[in-house]
Amino acid sequence: MNELEVERQIEQMVRFIKQEAEEKANEIRVSAEEEFNLEKLQLLEQEKARIRKEYERRESQVEVKKKIEYSKTLNEARLKVLAAREAAIQTVVKEARAKVREVAKNQAAYRKLMQDLLVQAMHKLREPTALLRVRQVDLQLARDIMEPARKQFAATFGGDAPTLTLDQHEFLPPPPERNDNEGNESSSCSGGLELTSADGRIVCSNTLD
Repeated sequence: MNELEVERQIEQMVRFIKQEAEEKANEIRVSAEEEFNLEKLQLLEQEKARIRKEYERRESQVEVKKKIEYSKTLNEARLKVLAAREAAIQTVVKEARAKVREVAKNQAAYRKLMQDLLVQAMHKLREPTALLRVRQVDLQLARDIMEPARKQFAATFGGDAPTLTLDQHEFLPPPPERNDNEGNESSSCSGGLELTSADGRIVCSNTLD
């Protein structure tokens, strides 16, 4: 084999090796691109999932915040309604208390009212004997209405009226002071009476407070 043939064989071998290297390099490049694309797709899906999860978390936070704000607003509205209702009730109570005091000042009207309250109390109590308690200022009025009230009871309900005893030792609280606009119920009484069973176990309160 001469030198020319040797060179030609060497060139063929070089071309073969070069071709194999290029093919191998191309395979590596294609494989690398596939792996890159696959990894890129995985990373993209992971990022999408992370963004979706974050969006859902924030959306949930927004919903919770909305519910809290709604509940807060609703409670504030309820408190305002309750406050307005309480103010209205207090106004009505104050006006009613003032009217009751006016009734107590009219002797004829107050006498009739006290007699009716006593008849009603006797009917509610349904006891054969009872103790009548009034304000100290109404003591004489109570003496005056006891028998008329018993007669009215008998005529109205068709039976014997209870035997009444007037309590002359313990009294209902005194009338409210003239300037007592609030009408302190614990220390004053606008009028009316209490009827108690003989054993003291049953109390029928027919006061004007």
